[in-house]
Amino acid sequence: MTLTRLVADINDETLRQLPKVAGAYILVIDLSADLVLRNKRFAGAILRRGTYLYCGSANGSGGIAARVKRHCRTKKKQHWHVDELTNGTGHVVAMLVMPDGCECDLRAALGMVPGISIPIAGFGSSDCARCPAHLLAAESHAVAMTAIAQVRKAFT
Repeated sequence: MTLTRLVADINDETLRQLPKVAGAYILVIDLSADLVLRNKRFAGAILRRGTYLYCGSANGSGGIAARVKRHCRTKKKQHWHVDELTNGTGHVVAMLVMPDGCECDLRAALGMVPGISIPIAGFGSSDCARCPAHLLAAESHAVAMTAIAQVRKAFT
């Protein structure tokens, strides 16, 4: 059994408590305004104001803690597609972390929840042959949090 953890209040203390091991995570990102994407692959595509779920993995140095802390910073060099959301207009407001987990399994579970959809095919999954996207849109913040709770239950 994998220990999944829901973090619904993001602050310095909860970020310090994240596991420093490899695994997967789901970020709940609230966009306060429409975002016109600028990265080469998706230039001109628009993400509408609302709540999004991003599934990622952290297998490098520092594990989940290092990766998620980076995503929570608003000032950073853009490296991943999701950085465009978290560099100002969007803020990480909650997360689910799963040590030793697989981002594709999390994404598949989220995709089964009513009210969750793919806003842009291929977003966040350019290196994944299994998933149509690693970014999902939620009909509302409440739907996103319900989805996270259902995924957590499915993996514990």
